[in-house]
Amino acid sequence: MGIKNAKNFISRMRRYLVTDLAMDLGTANTLIHASGQGIVVNEPSVVAVDQRTKKVVSVGVEAKAMYGKTPQDIVTIRPLKDGVIADFEAAKIMISTLISKAKLKAFILKPTIIIGVPSGITQVEKKAVIESAMETGMGRVYLVEEPMAAAIGTNMPIHQSRANLIVDIGGGTTEVAIISMFATAYSESIRVAGDELDDSIVKYLRRSHSLDVGVFEAERIKILVGSAFETEQKLETEVAGRDLSTGLPRRLLVNDTMIREAMAEPVKAIVDSVHRAMYGVSAEMAADITSRGVVLAGGGALIRGLGKRIQHDMGLPVHRSRDPLTAIVRGAGKVLDNFEVFKRVVIN
Repeated sequence: MGIKNAKNFISRMRRYLVTDLAMDLGTANTLIHASGQGIVVNEPSVVAVDQRTKKVVSVGVEAKAMYGKTPQDIVTIRPLKDGVIADFEAAKIMISTLISKAKLKAFILKPTIIIGVPSGITQVEKKAVIESAMETGMGRVYLVEEPMAAAIGTNMPIHQSRANLIVDIGGGTTEVAIISMFATAYSESIRVAGDELDDSIVKYLRRSHSLDVGVFEAERIKILVGSAFETEQKLETEVAGRDLSTGLPRRLLVNDTMIREAMAEPVKAIVDSVHRAMYGVSAEMAADITSRGVVLAGGGALIRGLGKRIQHDMGLPVHRSRDPLTAIVRGAGKVLDNFEVFKRVVIN
């Protein structure tokens, strides 16, 4: 049996013995792809903890539903901040709990996991991600930069010598990268993304309307009426919050114009990051991007009019990934399922 045939045989046998995983460990949501099954977990990156016993009460969807509604002894935690682990113990428990929902089969071998991480991640942050995964029972842990995973997940021809510009807007970071021949020619990670947009809405409502709302209510507003460019149809939604002057509950009708004003600063920061990418590469690569355009991925790609805003400001064609929320985990899943082809994109 030749070396290639032996590797194929081992790979086939491994699939019967263990379920390998790919994970998008995001600030807002964690998604898990299982080999041979596709995406099996998609839950908020939130943990509810009982402060008296230090035990986890719930993880994911249930924990997010508890936000702002729990007794004083129970707190809801987001273990990741700006795309990296901020609370090691909570992250470890969250990863372990969500992996258990994937219903792995593992008889003899320990699973391999590939995790998407921000392109600007430090060695200390890398170590925290790897250790968290290893402590949940993983055998091998590989990391892949999120913009690279998103590009693979959106079927961008990263193997070609032509430049591909991907903008992945997640919960904690916006990743801008230019990719060619399986390598990153330019990358920048800015800590302005979905969370910053939500926070800008919270601050706007407090400053302009004396109304206090939670971050998840702000997220709901962003999804329903948020936009980066003027919309053809007027959008409105009613917001429930606490009046800052009276302390009593109050409702307010907000529209897309108000929320566009609220989000103006972080939206500009995202557009400016694309500007910097174009200035940071050769004329030949810039010509490729002018021809091929920009691809948007991540939850932020769903913001109404963001593509139009980039196109208006920069004159570049803009395309949105199919199902942008799952682009990273789908790309990490492709790396997992075709490791010999994509192993050069692994960073650790």
